[in-house]
Amino acid sequence: MVNWIRVFEDQNQIRSEIVKGVLEERGIAAVIINKKETVYKIYGTYEVLVPQEKAMEALQMIQNEITF
Repeated sequence: MVNWIRVFEDQNQIRSEIVKGVLEERGIAAVIINKKETVYKIYGTYEVLVPQEKAMEALQMIQNEITF
């Protein structure tokens, strides 16, 4: 995924889905990359990526609008 930037990372898939959903509601395309280890699923994270030109806007939204 060239020109996409990681704006959020968590071990919890649901938190990543929430972040993705909020970003998409605000008009920012987002995808989740599963970086969990495939056998045991206790190591690794889920990453939310957005297009590079939307990264600053997405980071501000995450910081100011999303609480867990």
